Amino acid sequence: MSCLMVERCGEILFENPDQNAKCVCMLGDIRLRGQTGVPAERRGSYPFIDFRLLNNTTYSGEIGTKKKVKRLLSFQRYFHASRLLRGIIPQAPLHLLDEDYLGQARHMLSKVGMWDFDIFLFDRLTNGNSLVTLLCHLFNSHGLIHHFKLDMVTLHRFLVMVQEDYHSQNPYHNAVHAADVTQAMHCYLKEPKLASFLTPLDIMLGLLAAAAHDVDHPGVNQPFLIKTNHHLANLYQNMSVLENHHWRSTIGMLRESRLLAHLPKEMTQDIEQQLGSLILATDINRQNEFLTRLKAHLHNKDLRLENAHDRHFMLQIALKCADICNPCRIWEMSKQWSERVCEEFYRQGELEQKFELEISPLCNQQKDSIPSIQIGFMSYIVEPLFREWAHFTGNSALSENMLGHLAHNKAQWKSLLPRQHRSRGSSGSGPDQDHAGQGTESEEQTAREGDSP
Repeated sequence: MSCLMVERCGEILFENPDQNAKCVCMLGDIRLRGQTGVPAERRGSYPFIDFRLLNNTTYSGEIGTKKKVKRLLSFQRYFHASRLLRGIIPQAPLHLLDEDYLGQARHMLSKVGMWDFDIFLFDRLTNGNSLVTLLCHLFNSHGLIHHFKLDMVTLHRFLVMVQEDYHSQNPYHNAVHAADVTQAMHCYLKEPKLASFLTPLDIMLGLLAAAAHDVDHPGVNQPFLIKTNHHLANLYQNMSVLENHHWRSTIGMLRESRLLAHLPKEMTQDIEQQLGSLILATDINRQNEFLTRLKAHLHNKDLRLENAHDRHFMLQIALKCADICNPCRIWEMSKQWSERVCEEFYRQGELEQKFELEISPLCNQQKDSIPSIQIGFMSYIVEPLFREWAHFTGNSALSENMLGHLAHNKAQWKSLLPRQHRSRGSSGSGPDQDHAGQGTESEEQTAREGDSP
């Protein structure tokens, strides 16, 4: 039955946006499989990553058995592939959406370009398939399926690979974050100052890079991989370790799925290289590099978006903005993202403490409070970038809206600081009173940390 459903859905021809509803119906369960089960390790994949120190982690209740640990940390679906090789076909349950949920998901997709789009609600309405559903819709609405003559079944298979290679156990770096970044990227691609110059290739690159920019993220940062002598850190010589892995994993999935196999070889090679350039730009350690270049271009007024090189640079800036746009969302969503990323930081800190490793910056729950982390991040990372983005857009309505949310959210976190100091002060475990005003130190810690709060 599952094969028939996938084949039937693959016959949908998207001739107009009204047919997007069929795409949502198709994506009721991205876990549908044929008789061959889950494919084996993809080409170019890396060997099993053995974080044996995690076997006895305090989060064993969430990570579970040794097999689940292997699946979580394999970086290439090691466990599922090994089950297939042993002849065990995964028993994936069907998770089809009822009509009420489909109707609400369709309604949300009609407003996907709105900045107050609630990705958490959309993820629930699509039964945890927000990334696949969103990308299928955006590829259709931007005309990419028709322009690049993409096979719908192949596109779906590729997007399933991407979504499944995000680790749902990560509080922050998971498929919902990828969907949120993709929705933000869609909004930025519609900015009038940029939209009129973009080619279909630019749009496809921007959406693919946003969707896959953190794929297979292990939930720990680059310094952790370096100090545990991880083979990826050695492979990439401690430079943009995670970003390089996200890029190479994406290329592996593109090749395995054969999504672009019908395109000329030169074109696919160019797409792979440009995807790498976009994903590598999300390395927070390169923040000043890109910010300095953007300021110089805007000061000199020498951006020529008819030029492919300049368009690519602005796509890099747009992706960087999308990746760290959480503080620019409405407070209810921004707060939830802040709590999620800090929970991921704190988990790493507890792991480092348990195994007597130096606790990474921002990962010590006893010293680094959520408000202080967020205030420093907003002040020294987010605000400078989004001010320049607003300059580029000519202070568009979206830019003004984002800066307004950013100012409001920063004030909200500041209002929470005294309360937190008082509640922790009695136990003697609270941060110093001036922790929130740590200035450049906060910026340097965030950069060294290697991921964005």
